Amino acid sequence: MSFGETPITVIGNLTADPELKFTESGAALAKFTVAATPRTYDRESGQWKDGNATFFRCAAWRQLAEHAADSLTKGARVVAHGRIRQHDWKTDQGENRSMLVMEVDEIGASVRFTTVTINAKPVKGAPTGGGEPWPTGPASSTQKGDEPPF
Repeated sequence: MSFGETPITVIGNLTADPELKFTESGAALAKFTVAATPRTYDRESGQWKDGNATFFRCAAWRQLAEHAADSLTKGARVVAHGRIRQHDWKTDQGENRSMLVMEVDEIGASVRFTTVTINAKPVKGAPTGGGEPWPTGPASSTQKGDEPPF
């Protein structure tokens, strides 16, 4: 993320399955909308009440786009993190238009109300073999006692 960008994290539900497209150069693009709806508890009625939903139009690129399209479906509760981008254009009639889009850097299923199964996929260009970045096995010979190494 560059200096001056507006970071945002949105928690909500997908309004439809992610739409996966490819640019002319072959880059994957997933477009989807996340609806964030606040809920409040009404003590008088003893019921939860939904507030006004805010709809965030989102875009994910490349491998993230492909994984989102393969993994997420309409109604899925997600946690999405990224930045706000403004897109400006002119219509065929010469009218100026503007739209805010959340460019997603990370997205995942929320496990607050459900469980998920994670299926790791190999990452192109990532190192293979040779151990884990954060080993969970026995302590190394330089580690003292039961304290974690960090």
